[in-house]
Amino acid sequence: MNLTQRTALTLALSSAAVVTASVLTVPTATAATAAPAGPAGSSLSWKPCPADLGGTAGTECADLSLPLDYRAPDGPQVTIAVSRLRSDRPEARRGTLMVVPGGPGGSGRERLARRGAQLQAATGGAYDLVSLDPRGVGGSTHAGCGLEKDDLELTHLRAWPAADGSIDANATRARRIADACTRNGGAMLRSLSTANEVRDIDSIRQALGEKKLSLWGTSYGTYVTASYAQTHPGRTDRVLLDSTGDPDPSRVGRGWLANMAGGADDRFPDFARWAADPARDRRHRIAERPEDVRGVVLAVARKLDQAPEQDAAGRPRLTGNRLREALLQSLYSDAAFADVARLVVTARDAGDTPVPYDPVYLPDSDAAVFLGVVCNDVRWPRSLPSYARAVAEDRRAHPLTAGMPVNVEACAFWPDGPADKPVRITPQGPSNVLMVQNLRDPATPHRGALKMREALGDRARMVSVDAGGHGAYLASRDTDGPARECADRLATAFLKDGIRPDGDTLCR
Repeated sequence: MNLTQRTALTLALSSAAVVTASVLTVPTATAATAAPAGPAGSSLSWKPCPADLGGTAGTECADLSLPLDYRAPDGPQVTIAVSRLRSDRPEARRGTLMVVPGGPGGSGRERLARRGAQLQAATGGAYDLVSLDPRGVGGSTHAGCGLEKDDLELTHLRAWPAADGSIDANATRARRIADACTRNGGAMLRSLSTANEVRDIDSIRQALGEKKLSLWGTSYGTYVTASYAQTHPGRTDRVLLDSTGDPDPSRVGRGWLANMAGGADDRFPDFARWAADPARDRRHRIAERPEDVRGVVLAVARKLDQAPEQDAAGRPRLTGNRLREALLQSLYSDAAFADVARLVVTARDAGDTPVPYDPVYLPDSDAAVFLGVVCNDVRWPRSLPSYARAVAEDRRAHPLTAGMPVNVEACAFWPDGPADKPVRITPQGPSNVLMVQNLRDPATPHRGALKMREALGDRARMVSVDAGGHGAYLASRDTDGPARECADRLATAFLKDGIRPDGDTLCR
C-alpha cells in the first residue's frame, strides 16, 4: 500500500452548556511587547496563482521579501509566498481572515486553494481570505538538511523503537540527523520557528494595510495563532483555534508528540468499529467484534517485528513499525480506514510470506521545516537514559504507538538553544477566541486542547465535537454528521457575525 499522500507529521470534555449565544464584545487590551518591526511600507504585487496550485478561480498570489533574521532587518532576506481570495461581496466585507496552516510544514496556499470556496461561502464574503506558505515551505524560500534517503523515511525520521524497546539505533540516527542539519542547514534552518512565523504574519498584515487580522489556525497553526494573539492582542479581530495542542511553553513540540500516544488510544475505537462492521468485505474486516480488533492489530505488528526492512534484493517489506505508522496516519481521517484495514488483513493472512510495502519518504525540505521548528522552539532533554525510561513506560501504557511519541529525536542533539523564549499563553487579552475540538483527535487530543482552554481563561469559549479525526471546522460530514454540522454552525456564526456560545459547549 502506498501512503505517500499522507505524509504530514502533525503533529489533538469540557462541561457542556446549553447552546445559547451572545454577540461578541472585544474589550480594549493593553499592548504586549512587540516583535521586531516588519517591512513598513511593503506592498504585495498580486498575480494569478500558479496553475499547479489549483483552487478557486480568482485566487491571487504574491511574494513578500522579509528579514531572514528580524534582529538584522537590513540583512539577508527570505521570500514568503502569500495567496488571497478576495471577498465576493464587498458590501459585506469586514476585514481579512488569515488561514494559518498546520504542520510544522503545512502549506497555507494549498490549504486556501482546497478550502477557499467553501470558507468564502460559509462566511458570506465577510473576509478577504489570505494565507501563507511559512518560511521553508512550498513557494517560500526553502530550507534543507541534506539528509540521507534512509533517514527521510517517516518511520525513521519519527523515531520508532526497536522490537525489544531499545532506542540505541534511534539515538544514533537522531545524532546523525542533527549533525547533518547543523552542517547543511545554515541560517535559514536556524530561522525556522514559531516566533518568526508570528513575525511573518504580522509583516503580511502590515503589507496588506490592515489594522487587525482575524485568524483561523489549525493543528500546529493553533499555537502560531494563539502566540500571535498573545503577542499582538490589539491586532486581532476574531480568532478561531481548530484542533489545538497543549501550549505548555516548557515542552511545546515535544509535548505535542508525547500526547499522540493517548490520542491514538482515544481514536482507535472508531477504527475498530469500522473494521468489525459486518458490512465490510473479507479484505477489510479485521475481526467479528470491535473489541477484538486491537488484539489482532497488535499481534500482527508483533509478528512483523521479526521481518527485515528489505528482502535480499533490497526491496522494502512491511515491518511492525511501518504498520504502526500507517495505522497512526490512518486515524486522522475515516477515509483512510480502508487502506490500513486491508494492510492488516493482508499481513495477517500472509503467514510467513513477506508483504511488499512502499515506505513514505519526506522531501528533505519538509523534514528540515519540521525539525527546524520543533528543535528551535524549545530545548529538549539531553539525557538518553531519560528517553529510554519514558519509552519503556509509554510502551506499557500505549502499545499502539509503542513508545514512539516520547522517543529521542534529533532535537536532543541540536547544538543551539531557542533564539526566542516560547510564548506563554495567558488570560490577558481580548475575549475574542473560539476553540473547536474533536473529542477523539489522534494528533491533538482533547485533553491537550483543555490545557489551551485553561490558559486562555475568559478570553475563549470551547466547542467540543463528539467526533473523531483531526480537524473540526468544515471537515467531512460522512460520519458524525449532526455533531459536525453543529460545530460548523457555531464556528461560522462566530467568524461571520461575532456570536459565540455563552459557555463551553458540546456538539453531539
